[in-house]
This record gives sequence, structure tokens and C-alpha cells, in this order.
Amino acid sequence: MKRAALRIALMAVLLLSICAACRMAIRSTYTAYIYAPNIPHDQTPVIEMEAQGIITHGAPERVGSYLRVPIHPERPGDAWVELKDEDGEAQGLYLFRVGRFGTVYDTVTGGFTGDYVVLAAFTAFCLYVAWTMFSLYRQAKGPAFYAYTTIHAAGFGLFALVTGLVMLQVTIKHILDPRDYIMLDAYFSISTSGFRFMMLTSPFMLAFAVSMTVSNIELLRHEKFSPKNLLGIAIGLILVGGEAIAFWLYSRSFAGSEWEWRAHETLQNVYASAFSCFECILIGAIVCGVRAARHVPEHDADYILILGCLFRRDGTLSPLLQGRADRAIDYWNEQNARGGRRAVLMPSGGQGANEPMPEAEAIRRYLVSKGIPQDAIVVEDRSRNTYQNMAYSKELIDRAQPGARVVFSTTNYHVFRSGVWAANAGLPAEGMGSKTRWWYWPNAFMRECVGLLVRRIPQTIVLLCSMAAFFGALSLALS
Repeated sequence: MKRAALRIALMAVLLLSICAACRMAIRSTYTAYIYAPNIPHDQTPVIEMEAQGIITHGAPERVGSYLRVPIHPERPGDAWVELKDEDGEAQGLYLFRVGRFGTVYDTVTGGFTGDYVVLAAFTAFCLYVAWTMFSLYRQAKGPAFYAYTTIHAAGFGLFALVTGLVMLQVTIKHILDPRDYIMLDAYFSISTSGFRFMMLTSPFMLAFAVSMTVSNIELLRHEKFSPKNLLGIAIGLILVGGEAIAFWLYSRSFAGSEWEWRAHETLQNVYASAFSCFECILIGAIVCGVRAARHVPEHDADYILILGCLFRRDGTLSPLLQGRADRAIDYWNEQNARGGRRAVLMPSGGQGANEPMPEAEAIRRYLVSKGIPQDAIVVEDRSRNTYQNMAYSKELIDRAQPGARVVFSTTNYHVFRSGVWAANAGLPAEGMGSKTRWWYWPNAFMRECVGLLVRRIPQTIVLLCSMAAFFGALSLALS
């Protein structure tokens, strides 16, 4: 991730340098498009300047209902320009500002010298960020895949791609027709990037919310009522409610002073960017979780961990735990059938308060009943949670075979988070997932996503606030 951040920073410096070089190449001429529908085409418009010596202008050229006027800066300052017809009747008053470096700013349209170059550079930057993030996600393989940076790469890569494509459309429109698509429209598109992302992803989010709610209702039909079994409905309500609030904020009319209007616009964009940040992290977690659940490691493992969970009082495995054990057995048999090394199966899990024996022992007995030789099984029976599963298993593996290749078997919704715990424990391992019922998987998967995010609450809040502050400041400056 540090290398990706460095590449992005270098690209930003390169694009800024290109903008500066282009600014020097095109000198200081700014082409203004002044709306003049009431001046007949056979008349010569009159342009008068209140202050002399700040700007000069070339001969106006008629382009439809507009006048194309070259503006040349002379010295820094504000220049009021009045447009009149041949009869001396005023047709409009315009303000141009000249900066320290000879940049001309058009206060009516928001344009400035070389604005199309800046738009193109910003578009290229967004698309480059998207490409970098997606490359980071695609290149994350094996144990390195199970990381928060992978979640961020997937989620914010999508945000950068959507923003870049929107900006590409904006840039092309402004270059092809700067009269109708002025820079104020471009500023609006930039400052409302969060809302545009919400609009473009809203069909997916609404469909996801509905599917989560449906599966959660089915879950409640099979499982007892508890707050954790309502998580899918809660996530669905948050997504639908968040989208509804955004559409309400952007659809209502506003009346007030200029500063009140700017504050109103900024508040809208801060909310949209913050909620977009939440959506990006959620999308990233979903994408990574699904990819992890579908992943099948190469059949060259030395050890196959089987992560324990609750089993029945009579010592038999629950369907959830049996699925994990069966997935490990299938992988073990497949590796043997391909002529690979004979891996060691390692059931992992201690004894809970209401359990008659350690989870690892219950799994071991099941493995033996399925024909797995005793000498192919090593038990880890001290762990109380997933982190300890990985840490204690690592101790046993390092003593027996340092540098061994390890895979682990767990339920599909639990693979990515287990991989993160393995990385935290210093155990390089790849996961594979066993299937579970369709109505159980979504809610359990969302618990895993929330569990991942809860462990990174400070970092997530900083990221969310940074994104909101950036687009808020941008909105306040461009409104």
C-alpha cells in the first residue's frame, strides 16, 4: 500500500508539472464566452472596461448567441467589463480577475486560463488512482490477500473509477462546448462526487438491502430471536435510509443568502461523501469476503487447519462444524489424488463452558470416523477464539516444520476474517470455505464485515472524516 501511495503521489506531482508546463505554453490568453442574445448579428458589439491596464481584449467573434472574446492580462487586479450594443444600451456586466501569475479568472462562468488542462489532469489522476487500487487488489494473492488494504483497494478503487468516468464526461463536454458546459458545471460535478457515486451505486445498494432483509426474515424463521440475528435488517435499513436522506437533501429547494446557500451545499456534499465512504468500505468488504469464500488454495499444503466452533453435547459435530471438517477432508483427498505431499490435518479449538470436550477432539474423532489415519492428525486444543486458533497452531507447526505451507478450513462467510487473524498471528495461511444455508450466510457474513470494521474503528473514523473534510472544503471553495 505504501508503494501504491507513493506512485499516486508521484503521479499527482507529474500532473501538476504538466499543468504548469501547459500553462506556460498557452501563455496567459483566456477565451471568454459572453452570452449576447439581444445583440443582432449585423451589429458590432461594444466592450468597455471600467479600469484600464488590467486586461485587454481582442476582436469579439460571434458564435451562435455568444461572443468569443480573447482576454489578455496586463497586471493583477479586478476588471469590470460592460457589454453594449451599437446604440450604447448595456447588455451585461462581467468581472474578470487577474492573478499574480497572469491567470485570468472569469467570475461569471468560473473559467480560468488553461482550465481544460486542469480538468483533463484531474480526470487522469482519478483514473490512475482507480487503476492503481484495482491493481493492488488484483495482485493481492495468497496470505497477503487477507488485509484491510485489500478492502480499501477494492472499495475506493470503485469510487475513483466512478469519479474518473464522470470527470471524463465533464472534461469532454467542456472541451467540445465550453459555452454550454461552463466550469461552474464542472465544479458542481467535482464537489458532488459523493452524491453521484451514491446515485450510480443505489440500484446495487437497494437490491443488496432487499436481499439482506429477505434472508434475515428467513433466518428468524429458523433461528431464535436475538439482536445479532437482526443485523441484516439493520444494514438494509441503514442503506435505504442513507440513500433516502441523500435524495431528500439534494431534491429540496433552498432560499437564503449566498453564504447560507454555500453552507447548505457543503452540508449536502459532506453527508454524501461520508456515506459514500461507508459504502466504499462495505463494498470492499463484500467483494473481498466473496472472493475469499470462493478461493481454493493450491494443493501443496503441509498443514490443513480446521477451525472449531460449537458442537453438540453428545460429541457429534453441528452441521456448521461438520461442513468445515468435510471441506478439509475433501481437500486432503484431492491433494493425495494428485500425487502431492501428505498433509497433516490439524483440528483447532479448546473446550467451551458447555462443551463435553475440546472442539479439536470432537473434530479429531470425526476425522477418524471418516477414515483419516491417526498419524495424519495433530490436535491443537487450547484456543478460545480465531486468533488463538492461528497463534497456537503456529506454535505447533513451527516446532515440527518451520516454513510449512498452511491452509485453513472454515465456513465460507468466515474465511476473510480468519485470514486477517492468521496474518495478525504471524501465520502465512490461505483459507477455503465450506458452504452453509442460503438464509444463514448473508447475516453471518455481515457479522464478519462488522467485526472487521469494529477492529479498525479509529482508522475508519479518520478515513471517513478525511474524505468528508476534503469534499466539504472543495464544496465550500467551489460553490
